[in-house]
Amino acid sequence: MKEKSTSRRDFLKKSLIGAAAFTIVPRFVLGKGYLAPSDHLTKGIIGVGSMGRGHFNYAGTKTVAICDVDSRHLAIAQKTLGGGVKESRDFRELIQNSEVDIVHIATPPHWHGLMAVEAARSGKDIWCEKPMTRTIGEGKKVKEAVAQHGNIFRLNTWFRFDANFYGMNVPVKKIKKVVDTGMLGWPLKVTISKHTGFDWKFYWVGKENLPVEQVPNELDYEMWLGPAPYKPYSTHRVHTTFRGYWDYDGGGLGDMGQHYLDPVQYFLGKDNESPIKIEVDAPQQHSDAVGTWRKIVYTYADGCQIILDGAGTEEGKAYIEGPDGKLFRGFVSDIPDLERKLAQYPDPSPQMTDFVEAVRTRQKFALNEENGYYSCTLVNLGLAALRLNRTLNFDSQKQEFLNDEAANRLIHQPMRGPWTI
Repeated sequence: MKEKSTSRRDFLKKSLIGAAAFTIVPRFVLGKGYLAPSDHLTKGIIGVGSMGRGHFNYAGTKTVAICDVDSRHLAIAQKTLGGGVKESRDFRELIQNSEVDIVHIATPPHWHGLMAVEAARSGKDIWCEKPMTRTIGEGKKVKEAVAQHGNIFRLNTWFRFDANFYGMNVPVKKIKKVVDTGMLGWPLKVTISKHTGFDWKFYWVGKENLPVEQVPNELDYEMWLGPAPYKPYSTHRVHTTFRGYWDYDGGGLGDMGQHYLDPVQYFLGKDNESPIKIEVDAPQQHSDAVGTWRKIVYTYADGCQIILDGAGTEEGKAYIEGPDGKLFRGFVSDIPDLERKLAQYPDPSPQMTDFVEAVRTRQKFALNEENGYYSCTLVNLGLAALRLNRTLNFDSQKQEFLNDEAANRLIHQPMRGPWTI
């Protein structure tokens, strides 16, 4: 017994020494996808305009590389970071940099899918701006690439797990708790409108007949366009106003849609499901410039609906309405003693909301490539109906439109050579 006890002590002692040594093993010794516990996570940020610079200061990470096609953005970023950060104008250099653990994608949406797939193939973890992708087909490719290569993916909208949710003025988990209790009944209708606290930002509209202008020296416009169709340069087409053009985004719906719709998908329990019908009421859209719309209605197979009210005609409507009760802006309800009744029910299941911890432990983040794909598809379904200006029927299982060749062409839109995904 004494010999066995001594052997066990020796074993534990050697194990602890080994564990201590492990904490200082350099990252490259461990190989792709493995991180020494003492290491600081490093990140490279693609797109360091105003949005990208917001990615600098996330706790637990250090920016070691930046990329932008505009030299002014790079200069501002270097000054903000204090200099000494590796910079490039080609995102592929950043993705292939062995010093980078996490790739942050803060470009216009027409680049998101392509860059995310390349980062996944290179073994990087990914933090991507919303919307996840500009098309449904690109979203499928991202989902497949992350599944194949085992990356940790985060989409940069946080309302399903953090902060008060716009006009509701409570966290989404409290709204989900109400839905989960069944007190509102089923099916539910959710109205997203200025009257329920959501601004559709119709200032993100494009301009028709843009003037052709000289490309500024600091901008690599060819690389800015990348996979998008070639269009002559105009100041309004790039940087802060790109959202107004179909080639790069989808106006206010493209900008805010995933912020507004992802939490709805979550509390309705639709993280693996798409609506089967999309109806639109809008003026005919221009082929290049995004316009406004009056209403978009999504209907699920079980009768649940999401109504996007762009014209502001849904005044007085509840945010959530069911056959047994309503929930209005500011978390006001027609259900007597809602708060007291709610306290008797369990809270929703906890979520992994620390991205650094998710990367270190290889746990799926709360808003990831899978549920993020479905909420981004909600946005892209609405944009497809808007561009075609007609009702679309969608197969939720096959993820394709029914009997509509033109709509299905919008799922997999061609990329300008040499870019492919």
